[in-house]
Parts: sequence; structure tokens; C-alpha cells
Amino acid sequence: MKNKMLSSLFIMLLVILAFCKPIKPEGEGITGKVTWLEGNQMPMIVEDGEKPEVNPQGVPVQRTLIIYPLTNLADAKVEGTLFQSISGEPITTVTTDEEGRYLLELAPGRYSIFTREEDGLFANIFDGDGNIQPVTVKKGEWTLLDIVINYKAVF
Repeated sequence: MKNKMLSSLFIMLLVILAFCKPIKPEGEGITGKVTWLEGNQMPMIVEDGEKPEVNPQGVPVQRTLIIYPLTNLADAKVEGTLFQSISGEPITTVTTDEEGRYLLELAPGRYSIFTREEDGLFANIFDGDGNIQPVTVKKGEWTLLDIVINYKAVF
């Protein structure tokens, strides 16, 4: 009898917790995770049951993110896979933690996000209008933006 009651209470607690919303910080901005991906990401034939050393999800990495007003390709200089210069001034920067996570409060608006790399700035997402790594922040909402730095990966 006692076990049934404890089991019922435990199940009720699980049901209640399942419907709880995660705690979100107040305000608005962007949050996410930055990962590094490099090397051969092509499908491979495996011999002798050995798995190739490929991690398609990448590994978390610490980086500085540079936030610009929404920037178009016409307003940036690209050499190879990295941007060398961006017209305009950055709004702010944020450094990810060792697990690649970041949280940055931003006013509602549209922005372009770049990572600082040794030889330039990286961004690899574009919209149909040629805007670089566009992200929209809405009032009272946090926008999830996970970034995969993959300019040294082969697909």
C-alpha cells in the first residue's frame, strides 16, 4: 500500500515537472553554442569495423563573437573563406565559455554575427538578400543561434 502511494506521488511529480517551462532570463538577445568542425566529413567505407575519427557535430570551442548591424556581402571584403573587413563599426562583442556557450543581451533589431578567427572573421550563413549571418532579436524574446565554424572542414 505504501509503495503504491509513493509510486503514485512520484508519477504525479513527474507529470507536473514535464509541463514546467524552462527558466529563461528576462529581456531579449541571442544565446547559443559555438562549435568547431574540421577535417574530412565525407562518408567513408569502414574496414575491420573501425570507426573513422569524424565528429559531424563538432566540438565546443571558445571564441569571441563580434556583433555588427545587419551587414550585406556588398559591405564586406572576403578573402578565401574569411572576411577581412566589414564596413561600419561593431556594436559589441561577447566571448563564449569553454563549452562554447554564450548569452548576450541585445536590443530588438537585426544583426550580423561573426566569429574572430586567427586570419579574419568567420560567418557562413546568408539570407536571400545577401545579408551575412543574419539574426533577428524580438522584444522580450531570446533568439537561439548555434554557430558551427567549419571553414577547415571538407564535405
